[in-house]
Amino acid sequence: MSKFFTIEEAVSLIPDGATVGIGGFCGFGAPDSLLIEMGKRFSEKGRPRDLSVITSASAGDGNEDGWGISALKGDGQIKALYTSVVKLPPAINRAVNENRIAGYFLPLSLFGQLYRAEAGGEPGVITHVGLGTFCDPRLEGCLMNDLARESGKEIVRLMPIDGKEYLFFPTIPIDVALIRGTYADEEGNISTEREAVRSEVLELANAVHNNGGTVIAEVKEIVGKGKLDPRMVTVHKRSIDYVVLSKEGEHPQSYAVPEYRPELVGEKRIPLSSVPPLKMGLRKVVARRAAMELKKGALVNLGLGISDGISIIVNEEGLSDQITLTIETGLMGGVPLTGIDMGAGVNPEALYRMSDTFDLYDGGGLDQAFLSGAEIDRHGNVNVSKFNGKVAGPGGFINIAQNAPEVCFSGIFTAGKDQDIRVEDGKINIIRDGDTLKYVNEVQQVTFSGKYAAENGKEILFISERCVMRLTPEGLMLTEIAPGVDLKEHILDKMEFTPLISPDLKLMDERIFRDEPMGLKLKE
Repeated sequence: MSKFFTIEEAVSLIPDGATVGIGGFCGFGAPDSLLIEMGKRFSEKGRPRDLSVITSASAGDGNEDGWGISALKGDGQIKALYTSVVKLPPAINRAVNENRIAGYFLPLSLFGQLYRAEAGGEPGVITHVGLGTFCDPRLEGCLMNDLARESGKEIVRLMPIDGKEYLFFPTIPIDVALIRGTYADEEGNISTEREAVRSEVLELANAVHNNGGTVIAEVKEIVGKGKLDPRMVTVHKRSIDYVVLSKEGEHPQSYAVPEYRPELVGEKRIPLSSVPPLKMGLRKVVARRAAMELKKGALVNLGLGISDGISIIVNEEGLSDQITLTIETGLMGGVPLTGIDMGAGVNPEALYRMSDTFDLYDGGGLDQAFLSGAEIDRHGNVNVSKFNGKVAGPGGFINIAQNAPEVCFSGIFTAGKDQDIRVEDGKINIIRDGDTLKYVNEVQQVTFSGKYAAENGKEILFISERCVMRLTPEGLMLTEIAPGVDLKEHILDKMEFTPLISPDLKLMDERIFRDEPMGLKLKE
């Protein structure tokens, strides 16, 4: 039987009620022609419906009718979503928040690890990742909305081994895998050589194939037998059931830029001087102060949000060759990109598979991590995953924050749409402060456990445009204040708790607040 089907024929194979594993990571690598056809078929014929979708980082571009799993937004098409983050497909995010889709949110690493376990016939994954967070069954057990809680499903269990606590995540059987590659040869071998982010293509294909499911691969081009370099083949034909050809214009390398960029996959290198610097503003101020914590020779992860601007600061200061920046998608070295392009980078030194990257991270391979801190409480807990009942998800945050020995959480000190805070004359000028406090007595959801960090001797820093705090065994301690900021009015009165104040409270480095390059030197 031929492996080569049309998009329409392949989608017709997906039955109602199936569990469907979908490849892709946020702005990259989703099988968009298949997803678009699934959405179209549902609107015309009402099927496939009642799907349980498992996808590590829900693909989308932030637009209502955009790319990725936004195509599956019809009421009743998805009944359950297993993911780590659902920020970029707005309609799917809204459906989870409105209890129309049951939301089960796991740490990002668990997807590749669960696929591997399923492929290898194992019952699940035992890990320390997630202890003390909302994933812990003593808190929320990964159940992110009422529909998930009412389902009665047990996503995770507490499992003591030799006197230590672990979490056990059972495998999730998958009926159909939808993955994407760059090329397929005439026998069905799949390469991913032009994919800037490869997510868990191999792991998902093997999991579904080994358990009798259907694996459908979407590619941009089909080449002759023997034309693929075997070193570039990611999935062998034995794990592929059907291959489909993407429709014209439906195979972008990235949702941010339609053109193919060879510098994202190491096919060519571009001058780093072509990467534009950040404009002066609050984001640059916070990224600069965070960058002052970087250590020469360190392996450093950068998270979404303000922290992803650190890569631009490092490049602007001419220090890119003194550290190795990494993203959990598999990027090692080079200059990580920001926004919807987050996950890829210019001039990478190596491109790992995501599962291999998490093996490195979870085992303690990172030296430092720089992440967002959207809500922080008096215990040093951090929330980035759920606010006012609205689900966002943690992505790889839990893995990174829990396992790096040094973590800097960065963010603007307050929030609010009418906020007016400026960087002027080498200082912070707070004209109108945000009306939403981010430093609270108790976070709404624990995505990072201050208690776990303290028990494991981690160094934790909280950086904003107006101050710096450090997590100590006694609580958060204020150690630096920005020029132009009043301690009581702009810091203490904008917190729900009173931090410790260092007897050596000092002014933040004034170079941070000026337009010209800082002349930054990394810590030894």
